Amino acid sequence: MDDKEVPGASPAPLLRLSVLKKRADFLRAARGRRQATPGFVLQGWNRKDPDPPRVGFTCSKKVGNAVARNRAKRRLREIAQLELRQAGQPGWDYVLIGRHQVTAARDFVQLREDLQRALNALHGRKP
Repeated sequence: MDDKEVPGASPAPLLRLSVLKKRADFLRAARGRRQATPGFVLQGWNRKDPDPPRVGFTCSKKVGNAVARNRAKRRLREIAQLELRQAGQPGWDYVLIGRHQVTAARDFVQLREDLQRALNALHGRKP
């Protein structure tokens, strides 16, 4: 197993996802579809273009202090990196929103399953 290989991940190369940084992109995603899970909330917006999916992450102060928010966002970034490369649809923007005392504490495997289920529900696919 080499340094870049992640257990349980696909053999696809570890390419970085394009990250949303502008407030307008987050607001546009908020107007789109929404799927709540026990670990986080997923918002999605179809840009209707062939570009790869983009992703954004946010946690309000309700999640906790800066340490708790950063931990929650790190976990969301990791599940997005592992799952969205295969399950994300081209032309879509996704925003993952952390939940108070859940995102940082939830089992990592359960977080990944939450994202898989949320993507299936967002895109109308059967699990």
